[in-house]
Amino acid sequence: MQIKLIAIGKTDNKQLHSLIEDYQKRLGFYIKFNLEIIPDIKKVKHLSEAQQKEKEGELILAKTQKSDVVILLDENGKQMDSVVFSNYLQKHLNSGIKQLIFAIGGPYGFSDAVYKRANGKLGLSQMTFSHQMVRLFFIEQLYRGFTILKNEPYHHR
Repeated sequence: MQIKLIAIGKTDNKQLHSLIEDYQKRLGFYIKFNLEIIPDIKKVKHLSEAQQKEKEGELILAKTQKSDVVILLDENGKQMDSVVFSNYLQKHLNSGIKQLIFAIGGPYGFSDAVYKRANGKLGLSQMTFSHQMVRLFFIEQLYRGFTILKNEPYHHR
């Protein structure tokens, strides 16, 4: 199985970018992982929130295939602790799917079309984080999940 994280907009903070790269490298010891960045949409001043979500949604959906399992990182998604999340990953690993995609929407969330395509929603917290921080937090949680599955000492219970 391969895991892909799709996110809108680049990470312009060098320290965050460095940390994200560090966890991507660590994650590579456990699974094939790809962070795919969709560039910010240009000329958004002339677009409504709905139009911006629609355009971003089209770009997200273009990165998926019918056989992919797509999970949205959404504030209304199911929240779980790290151990439960590791079990969630294991279930997907055992399911035989080729690619598990997690998606981080733009500043206004996801379009209706993306919600319809999604196989599930996952919430990281009830707090609001910047889209750039969410990338780091989520990739770290993926790494933590795999270390839990391998009974490695990274996660303390």
